Amino acid sequence: MASSHVMKDCPEPVPKMQPAMMMFSSKYWSRRGMSLDSAMFHQQQRHTGGQMSRRPSFCPINEKPDKESDEESGRTAVVFSLKNEVGCLVKALRLFQEKRVNLNHIESRVSKRVTNEVEIFADCSCSKKEFNELLEHLKDHVNIISFNTPAHVWSAEADGDDVPWFPMKISELDQCSHRVLMYGSELDADHPGFKDNVYRQRRKYFVEVAMNYKFGMPIPRIEYTQDEVKTWGVVFRELTKLYPTHACREYLKNLPLLSKHCGYREDNIPQLEDVSLFLRERSGFTVRPVAGYLSPRDFLAGLAYRVFNCTQYVRHSTDPLYTPEPDTCHELLGHVPLLADPKFAQFSQEIGLASLGASDEDVQKLATCYFFTIEFGLCKQDGQLRAYGAGLLSSIGELRHALSDQACVKMFDPRTTCNQECLITTFQDVYFVSESFEEAKEKMREFAKTIKRPFSVYYNPYTQSVDLLKDTRGIENVVQDLRSDLTTVCDALGKMNTYMGI
Repeated sequence: MASSHVMKDCPEPVPKMQPAMMMFSSKYWSRRGMSLDSAMFHQQQRHTGGQMSRRPSFCPINEKPDKESDEESGRTAVVFSLKNEVGCLVKALRLFQEKRVNLNHIESRVSKRVTNEVEIFADCSCSKKEFNELLEHLKDHVNIISFNTPAHVWSAEADGDDVPWFPMKISELDQCSHRVLMYGSELDADHPGFKDNVYRQRRKYFVEVAMNYKFGMPIPRIEYTQDEVKTWGVVFRELTKLYPTHACREYLKNLPLLSKHCGYREDNIPQLEDVSLFLRERSGFTVRPVAGYLSPRDFLAGLAYRVFNCTQYVRHSTDPLYTPEPDTCHELLGHVPLLADPKFAQFSQEIGLASLGASDEDVQKLATCYFFTIEFGLCKQDGQLRAYGAGLLSSIGELRHALSDQACVKMFDPRTTCNQECLITTFQDVYFVSESFEEAKEKMREFAKTIKRPFSVYYNPYTQSVDLLKDTRGIENVVQDLRSDLTTVCDALGKMNTYMGI
């Protein structure tokens, strides 16, 4: 049973291994030498009233002086990084020579993401087939950041302070979702499926599905294998035994609806397309497939548009109750039921909106608040602790632990929570509890005011785009929308007064 205690003394952390179930972790990537910001993005941009400009940050080197249009057929580009040492560029360019690929233009800059590395922009002239062969060749020697990136994205003159790039409309999330820090097919040596070639090939298939997906497309339906369905079934069966006494009421309300409309059953893995359509009707959220880990900045940017990046692969069958990374069991059982709740959906979006254009330091703080709420958050209901964090609701061991007398529980306060260490391979040292999603949202709104940005952002649900509020004109447009909504509310109140005697 879930404990009725709200505040507890903090004992020594439980040593039992347990992965943190989330699509990103700055701590996880710092252990691999990666930075907080996207490992795949090609630009530091300044937003100027909807137009994007950049500071010059690369020193151009031209092999071919003739100016040609970037729109010409056969023009492709690749951005990659390598260790900053004597002769590094010569070695890299030799790779292009080996594949007989001509270079039209190259630029270089010191990496802002990884110390002691440089990033290279190479504009090539070759066929699509030759370019794909080049990419495969480069993968064995350098870290590819992106490809087919326009040159103007990398360097253009701009005045004023830099603001990190962020998507201004929902279709631009394709850039975020495809900037994967670590693909789902890249397994560590201690992964249960590391030596299983069949499983590794299956994971590569899921990567291809996600990388080929673009905004507006229906999400491809997956024919899951018998082993995958069996593994899902074990997780589903064991977790559903705990939900009545451990999950929050919003979760318990939506899970039966997902069973009815999306096929949540022990013998069936739901399809993301069905889940996405269901969420759209319930809360305005949608899901899209993702190939692996995203940076915190890119992941949170999706939430700003009520888009959740969702894996489709299943954990290895040899250990169905453990996974070292978030799989579809975690996404579908941990996240989706609460994304169907309008208040929780808005809370998630508020964190995403606060991240747009924020500094690396502020994104880190927001990511930590996300971690201890949407991933590992607790709430109080009917005098009892209940779980709403997806990392808890998809983990049998940690769900039991978090609601036991052995767990340390504190009140959620973004100002202090943002400094708490996120643990990746063990149970959390501390969990944070809120009275309600509404309370947590209001606290996050106040916290978001401390984020230093030269503008505010306003999400336009009609165009699924973000407006920058940095002058009176932009604010006037928002006021007009609010005035229209208030007119509707006043009209409704008037009718209630007339027909109901209120």
